Amino acid sequence: MVRVLLKDVELSARALGLQVHALSASTESDIDSAFATIVQQQMGALLVGADPLLLSRRKQIATLAARHAVPAIYSSRRSVTVAGLMSYASSQTDVHRQIGIYTGKILKGAKPVDLPILQPTKFELAISVNAAKALGLTIPQSILLRANELIE
Repeated sequence: MVRVLLKDVELSARALGLQVHALSASTESDIDSAFATIVQQQMGALLVGADPLLLSRRKQIATLAARHAVPAIYSSRRSVTVAGLMSYASSQTDVHRQIGIYTGKILKGAKPVDLPILQPTKFELAISVNAAKALGLTIPQSILLRANELIE
C-alpha cells in the first residue's frame, strides 16, 4: 500500500512541478533522523503516511514539524488533535459502521471470504487553525469551507 501511495504522490507532484523525497522510519530515533534530513534539505512540506509507528508517535512528529516550521498533512485526524496541521483521511465513523455491518453478517453465518473487500468512500478534512497560525500559513477560505472540522 505504501508503494501505491508513493507512486500516486510522485505522479501528482510531477504534474505540479514538485519533487518528492521518500523517507522511512521504523524507530523513534529514525523519526528524529528523518526530520534532520527534512531540515537539512529544506523540504517544503511533509506527508505522513498511515503507519502504526507513525500514528503511535504522532505527538513527536507534530512537535518536530511545528518546531522546524514544516507544514504536514497526516493520514489520521488524531494527529491534528495533538498540534498537527491537517489531515485528510477516511471517515472513521463510516469505517466503524462498515465494521459493524460486516460483523453482523458474519454473526448471521456469512463466511468472511465471501464478503467483498470495501474501500473507503467517505473522507474527512480536519485543519488546525492554531497550527496554521503558528506556521505563519493562511489557509484559503475555500479550503476552510471544505473542511469537515476546524480545530482551534
